[in-house]
Amino acid sequence: MYPLLTNSLVNVIVGLALIVAWRRHREQAFLRALGAATLMQSVTPAGYVWWHATSGWWRLMPGTLLALAAAGCLLLLSVGAAGLAGRTISRRQQAVFLLALLSAYGVLVPWSLQAAHVVTAVLNLAVGLLAARWLWQLPTAERLSAALLVLLGINQFTFILLPEGGAEAQARIGLVMRVGLGLALLYAALRRSSQSAQAMRDQYLRMIDKSPFGVIVIQGERVPYANPAAHRIYDLPPGRSFPLPWRSRLLAEVDRQRALERHRATLSGRIEQSMWEGQRERHDGRRMFLRFASWRIDWDGQPAEQVMVIDDTEHQDATQALLYQATHDALTGLPNRSALLGRLGTLCGERCPFVLLLMDMDRFKLFNEAHGPSVGDQVLQSLALALRGAAPPPAEVMRLGEDEFALLLPLSAGHADAGVAAWALAGQVRERLSQPLELAEHRFYVDMSIGMALHPASGQAPEGLLRAAQAAMHEAKRLPGLSVRMAHEGFERGSGASLQAEQALRAGLHNEEFVLVYQPKVAALDGRVTGFEALVRWQRPGVGLVSPADFIPAAERTGMIGALGSVILDKACAQIAAWLAEGEPVVPVAVNVSPLQLLDPDFASVIARAMAWHRVPAWSLTIEITETAAATQLDTARERIAEFGALDLKVALDDFGAGVSSLNILRSLPLHTVKIDRLLIDPLPAPDAVAVVRAVCQLARALKLGVVAEGVESQAHAEAASAAGCDELQGYHFSRPLPPAEAMAWLRHRQPVEAGS
Repeated sequence: MYPLLTNSLVNVIVGLALIVAWRRHREQAFLRALGAATLMQSVTPAGYVWWHATSGWWRLMPGTLLALAAAGCLLLLSVGAAGLAGRTISRRQQAVFLLALLSAYGVLVPWSLQAAHVVTAVLNLAVGLLAARWLWQLPTAERLSAALLVLLGINQFTFILLPEGGAEAQARIGLVMRVGLGLALLYAALRRSSQSAQAMRDQYLRMIDKSPFGVIVIQGERVPYANPAAHRIYDLPPGRSFPLPWRSRLLAEVDRQRALERHRATLSGRIEQSMWEGQRERHDGRRMFLRFASWRIDWDGQPAEQVMVIDDTEHQDATQALLYQATHDALTGLPNRSALLGRLGTLCGERCPFVLLLMDMDRFKLFNEAHGPSVGDQVLQSLALALRGAAPPPAEVMRLGEDEFALLLPLSAGHADAGVAAWALAGQVRERLSQPLELAEHRFYVDMSIGMALHPASGQAPEGLLRAAQAAMHEAKRLPGLSVRMAHEGFERGSGASLQAEQALRAGLHNEEFVLVYQPKVAALDGRVTGFEALVRWQRPGVGLVSPADFIPAAERTGMIGALGSVILDKACAQIAAWLAEGEPVVPVAVNVSPLQLLDPDFASVIARAMAWHRVPAWSLTIEITETAAATQLDTARERIAEFGALDLKVALDDFGAGVSSLNILRSLPLHTVKIDRLLIDPLPAPDAVAVVRAVCQLARALKLGVVAEGVESQAHAEAASAAGCDELQGYHFSRPLPPAEAMAWLRHRQPVEAGS
């Protein structure tokens, strides 16, 4: 009895050992099958004891247990042996085999336990022989396992051959064989796992040997492994070990302590993975840019840090080159506008004072026109060198555009007077540029207009400082030679206001915010109303009426004067038509024409269409052109006035005496009226002023032209102008410009004339 129990206990221990080994080495699946088979074998002795302790139908339960144990054990032995040999038994084959075994035992066990035992012995021996056939070409542990399986099959016959004591003998012999089989299987599993791990390691090493990324294994100051890519990155010959101590040889002083602390944290598990980048030196001293990632591994049973190294030098150099191109001027190598904005942002963020100089070369296009663009490029390059020499560090020289440069001078937080530093810097530039620029074949003197802005006095933000400096530079351009202007607070606001006004002007045209007022002209002899001058006003929302002096220059500068002139002409014609339709006494209405409108070859057609649309007679409309426009575009003015004459329109020369007055203008142009500018009327009744006005009137009378005195502000003005020979008078002495209804009321009150008279 005791041998049987001992055999069962050993089977349990061996079976559990195999199962535990399988749980640690899941790839060795045969351990699970053979372990389970061994555990099932431990049930057999108990089943035999139970069988012999019962009789009749009571033996059905131990018989069933023995049949299931025998069938399961044989199936699992077959599956385990196949797995040990690297073979597989499909699930379908296993199911068929198990069904056949259960059927056979179901018949044999109730009929004859002895017969069932014989069949079991035969099948165990067959499984052992089959395993021997599969495993005999494998290593020793597998062959030993096959031999023990065969011997265990043979041992099954002991019980049959020795009816008395055979069971105990079989149990004793089987105990030894089971232990030996378990040890052989464990050894085979461990050897296979070790070989598999070694194969995986070899495969991994072969893979990383071919990797373009460097792989380094670090243990303290030792480098037990580095792949060829790592040697190539650090410029070490293949096979040569890393120099020791490698950190002091390959890392800068600032990086050594950081690398050592990271290494210790990785080995201790405090850091799971690290990533970093930076510049390093090759073994030959050349600089490179590397990216790193590291984590903890086991190397030869000891913790180590594995570092992956990516040589990103080419990409970093390309990125730096692109960044340099994006922030530097290709011709001079100076930082460009983008770099200036970046520096301004940085300096403004630091809240330290600094000086900004914007410089524009005067008449640069003359160099290109006279000598070609190659000489122009040489001038810019020489100027860049000159500015660098005039403003050494910490001043920074930049090129913003074709002929525009900038100087930036950071100052310390406690600097006493930034203005003094700005003027001193401008003085250095002026002193250098007082000398000629030396080119290969030329010597040129250049003038520059310089605008200066101070932070924070001229502006708090980069864009504001640039606007202030640009406004100051444009002011400097009005001065001759190498000129300098300092920005003040109003410069930035003025630039913003100008832009805002231009934008509002466009919106005003779209929203029809412009209105006309009418200033009367009276006869000098009897004071009767002879006509109106239509004057435009801008009814700007939130501002009120805006004078033409404040928006006409912006309209001319932005090209909107044509559209604005068309609006004025259309509104004047519409008002004349309205007065005529109401039966009001109508007098000629004069409309001013800008010089740009006068240059338009289709302008006469524009007037004709407006008159036709509103059905306005020609006698009711007068065109006024300025003396300056007529003088600068004499031929065009003559051509255009002739076209007006073809429409039966009368033309007046406005602002005579305000510009470069020329008798040739009065003689050459087919005019009807001359309007003397207020600059000549204002000094009246001074004798010299009266003499000038009288001379103009006499000349006009000789040329059969009417004369209108503008800017009559007092009775003295009126009397002197009338005495000098002026035919008509216009000014605030008689009336301010009036809205249409008030103008018509004023006309009726002042002895109106008949329409068309």
